[in-house]
Amino acid sequence: MSKKVWWIIIIASLGYFVDIYDLILFQIVKKDSLKALGVTGETALFQWETYLFNFQMTGMLIGGLLWGILGDKKGRIKVLFGSIVVYSLANICNAFVTNVETYAFFRLLAGIGLAGELGAGITLVVETMHKDKRGYGTMIIVTFGALGAVVASLVGKEGEHIAQAFNLSLQGWQVTYIVGGVMGLLLLALRAGAYESGMYKDMEGGKNKRGSFAILFTKQNFPKYLRCILIGLPIWFVVGILIAFSEKFAAYVGVTDGTVTVGKSVMFSYIGLSVGDLFSGLFSQFFKSRVKVVTGYIICLALAFIYYIHMRQVTVDMFYFMCFLLGASTGFWALFVTIASEQFGTNIRSTVSNTVPNFVRGATVPMTMGFRKLTEEFGIYPAAITIGVIAISLSLYGILKTDETFSKDLDYLEE
Repeated sequence: MSKKVWWIIIIASLGYFVDIYDLILFQIVKKDSLKALGVTGETALFQWETYLFNFQMTGMLIGGLLWGILGDKKGRIKVLFGSIVVYSLANICNAFVTNVETYAFFRLLAGIGLAGELGAGITLVVETMHKDKRGYGTMIIVTFGALGAVVASLVGKEGEHIAQAFNLSLQGWQVTYIVGGVMGLLLLALRAGAYESGMYKDMEGGKNKRGSFAILFTKQNFPKYLRCILIGLPIWFVVGILIAFSEKFAAYVGVTDGTVTVGKSVMFSYIGLSVGDLFSGLFSQFFKSRVKVVTGYIICLALAFIYYIHMRQVTVDMFYFMCFLLGASTGFWALFVTIASEQFGTNIRSTVSNTVPNFVRGATVPMTMGFRKLTEEFGIYPAAITIGVIAISLSLYGILKTDETFSKDLDYLEE
């Protein structure tokens, strides 16, 4: 690969790393931050955690549409710059909120910013690399980026010590947010030498419609677009429910020798996701198929979910190992976004690449609301099974009805 291609992969990987750091950060510091803002009691904490998380994911829905259209109209590079400025500044502001209403606003703003990184990076890579090799590029981006969650977990744990080391009169959760914002702003310096996609440059001077969301709602395109979204639903079922509420699942399971924390559950699940993305990319290149590999991963996820929901009286280590396995079985995130990006023409590719993963993330809102309601009515076990079966079934339907895109020529436009 040329230096230009490697540079695009590096900056996209670092951008997604910071993106995931901030995306997962709230799950790690939510209790400490809410308690600092005066929220007390398990019921109130659970309600506000869900409320703020849903604000963040709603922001990603809005941002996915905004950055996707801008990426097709103004260029992929401008989206990479703009999105990281928004979520970096929102991150820093999150460290200094004084009430939950302001907290919610900046989580919404952070969500809008976060929505642009992955789609813009994936679009740049698939349009720049050779059609037989682009799977390696997207694999590197997501595999490295997923480790941002691991760093978020470690920084979240050591926030107090970092504050003491730099003599800062801040709490640990505040330091964790500031670190994320500063990392994002530092990344802007690296982006100064980024290259625009050649396919986008070739299209830029034409009179074709760019970033037209209406094109996706034609009779030909909408079923294909909807199937792309369905494929990714189980990934955020795992992240947004099984891992985000791991403390509640651990209490239900009956962990025998310690206490499970969300921070560690997130860390182990994202280590697994990083490993899973690495192998899914390699398998895809080896078998020259995206569809077959994603189908296999969804089946593995179904099996891991069945065991997770049925295990009883396990050790802390075993519980965290299951978080790792769940993460590894959702390691088709890179392939899922690549498939979506490869399904459509250059003039709406950024729109698709940004909206599809963010609509999946946004689907966490109704999933968590449904999970919460079902838990109140029937208990955590039936609630998880119901949401999980629906998400996995829709995902299988989506991938089995999706056309293979490995080695597809992407230099064309949608009418």
